[in-house]
Amino acid sequence: MKCIIIEDEIPAQRILLNYISKIPDLQLKGSYQSALEANSTLQKIGIDVVFLDINLPDISGIQYIKTLPKPPAIIMTTAYHEHAVESFELDTICDYLVKPFSFERFLKAINKVRKHESTMVANTKSIENSAESIFLNIDKTLHKINVRDILYVESDKNYVTVVTKNGKYSYLDSLKNWIQKLPETHFIQVHKSYVINFREIEKIVGNIVFIRTEKIPIGRIYKSIFLNKLKFD
Repeated sequence: MKCIIIEDEIPAQRILLNYISKIPDLQLKGSYQSALEANSTLQKIGIDVVFLDINLPDISGIQYIKTLPKPPAIIMTTAYHEHAVESFELDTICDYLVKPFSFERFLKAINKVRKHESTMVANTKSIENSAESIFLNIDKTLHKINVRDILYVESDKNYVTVVTKNGKYSYLDSLKNWIQKLPETHFIQVHKSYVINFREIEKIVGNIVFIRTEKIPIGRIYKSIFLNKLKFD
């Protein structure tokens, strides 16, 4: 697994460097004192896990995660217990290490990341290669949804609405979960609140995508990736 460290305290950096060196399959790709310094590495290299301090200069670790469209697995590090509840509300965070932490506790966090990655791979394969369907549990009823029938998924606070060719389904969930579930061969995020099936696009006018009768906005930070995906220049 490729990893980086974002930690502004040098003693804490040294501890992480020591622990990482003891894990054969962990490949350290950089160590940084701020999230802004690490940003280019995250964009250029496929990083699997980030050891991220909460209290950083310029932007906090939690705030930084929220700016990433597809964040890798995160192991938070901090000296303050009170941040744990807020950090675990983010789906990409696999564990929370309170300084100082032992090598045993560090290894436990790494194993959580491995389990998380295995689950993501299994979920993706189950969608792409097996039944190509998802069951949604809404009001004690299981609704079978064909993945290729999904037009788009919309997020509104703590709820998502899955819009298909045959209907709409709203329930408590996060858009991040759906980004991980849906195959990249059909779906892409175009806005902080929307993931669309790009094979259902009818036209694009300015910053608006038309899917049937729906007009879906294209967010500024997603536009270039979206257009590249469609092989537009």
